[in-house]
Amino acid sequence: MTFHYETIDHVQLAAPPGSEEEARIFYVKILGFREVEKPELLKANGGVWFQAGTINIHIGIEKPFVPAQKAHPAILVKNIEKLKEYLNENQVDFIVDYKLPSANRFYLSDPFGNRIEFLEWEK
Repeated sequence: MTFHYETIDHVQLAAPPGSEEEARIFYVKILGFREVEKPELLKANGGVWFQAGTINIHIGIEKPFVPAQKAHPAILVKNIEKLKEYLNENQVDFIVDYKLPSANRFYLSDPFGNRIEFLEWEK
């Protein structure tokens, strides 16, 4: 092949109409992402974009809305135990999963029911 894949540019998750402010509270104030301004031509579609380092999550408005309960982004974390402590302090529920060998991982749901995985590989 004369091409190669480099990385995932972004992951889009869905949310119901009118939920942009709730998304901002969760992704910015709880998870620590920053909001990224959408291009002018896409603003009319609604939704909101977030970034943390090289991780980009786009929240798109979908009607009718159905959350992604199985499909999910997986975010690689450094110091995942500190993230768990932070989430506990902020009363954010998550489920620890021990099924993947050599991985410390957990799942949580955003305010819309979309599943998000966080993991750190054990060394």
